[in-house]
Amino acid sequence: MFDRLLICLVLLLTMPLVRAEQQLQLASTDYPPYFSSALPEGGTLTALTRAAFKAAGYDITLVFLPWARLMLEVERGKYDGVVAVWYKADREHFLALSAPVVDTHVGFYGRASLPLDVASLQNLRTRSIGAVRGYANPTAFDAAGLKTELAVNDVSNLRKLDKGRLDLVLVDKALAQYLVGQEWPTGNANLMWREPGLQTMPLHIGIARNRPNSTVILNDFNRGLAEIRRTGEYARILKRLPLTSK
Repeated sequence: MFDRLLICLVLLLTMPLVRAEQQLQLASTDYPPYFSSALPEGGTLTALTRAAFKAAGYDITLVFLPWARLMLEVERGKYDGVVAVWYKADREHFLALSAPVVDTHVGFYGRASLPLDVASLQNLRTRSIGAVRGYANPTAFDAAGLKTELAVNDVSNLRKLDKGRLDLVLVDKALAQYLVGQEWPTGNANLMWREPGLQTMPLHIGIARNRPNSTVILNDFNRGLAEIRRTGEYARILKRLPLTSK
């Protein structure tokens, strides 16, 4: 009995401990296939984030919230950060961003029955384009002053597009592929990605600036991200949880 207790004590003393300051609560939202509470491992970017933080000695828990509420509560300091965000100038005062974790490809989805040339934004000035309230849009899109209708989420825009209530939808390519597959499981040949894409926009982990040691946390995450790239764990996660359909 004593020997067993001694062994347990030795194991407890030698196990790596996660200090309180290395336990983070991050907020996220449903943005498949990157991150979602309904996806295996929480989605591709969630798995990458966990692996990078683990390599740096951190343990994270995730809380999934609607996007607008999420950003407000991170800004107010309720959570340590967010998984994950695009860069937007008006977020700089409360969010410090990590190195890019994955690239997203933002552009237009349209209807096969309405072929439109999206190479020049000026050609789209008379078109109705769906976007999502609160998202960071490509710089060129915001500067073009196009006719934009805002929705609460991307799936609402894709439904409107399919019904002919929008001419185009501004959307991430991988997200749109996923949502179309979910909404129309037997396929929807009328909805399609329009080349060329508008902008490649990296997703970052955001750490709240009002969180103690936020700079240290961010540097540690970047170090962990570099480590999982070096060991091949990053590539293995992408193979296990691919972002685009074949």
